[in-house]
Amino acid sequence: MRRARPGAQPRGTAERALTSVGAGADFDRGDFAGARPGESSGRRPEQTREPDREVSRLWHVTLSVSGREAPLTEVRRGLEQLAHDHPFLLTSRYATDHAEIRYWEEARDLHDAAAVALRLWGEHRQSAQLPPWEIVGLEVIDRETYHQRIAEGYGPPPAAPVGVHPY
Repeated sequence: MRRARPGAQPRGTAERALTSVGAGADFDRGDFAGARPGESSGRRPEQTREPDREVSRLWHVTLSVSGREAPLTEVRRGLEQLAHDHPFLLTSRYATDHAEIRYWEEARDLHDAAAVALRLWGEHRQSAQLPPWEIVGLEVIDRETYHQRIAEGYGPPPAAPVGVHPY
């Protein structure tokens, strides 16, 4: 017994319509010139054109969150879980109604680093059982600016040794 939609032709008997999909902007037709399906174009990997890509940079992020009071032990446990899940966290300071998280983010530009930072708390609220606080502050600076501030003595010095600490 054949299972198919009523009126459908058996597989392989009807002409199939092929659909073309446009290549991306960085597609190099030369990579496939003269090559049959399943064959190499004859070019070595070092001969293929690499698309121009922006280099990632390091950004120092300080994320501040605040909200209703929560037991200190729960806040600490949540921040420790976040640090365990995401070892990029440098340091966290916390109190019953607010916290500050500092870390380095690798991103193409400030917009990307800020977008990731703005999602961090919300996306990990469930998995790390973080308090339902809102983001109340965000600072994103590049590595050069961070080091310049530290050298001049007015930048964001490490809040505490690496880890999760109360205020």
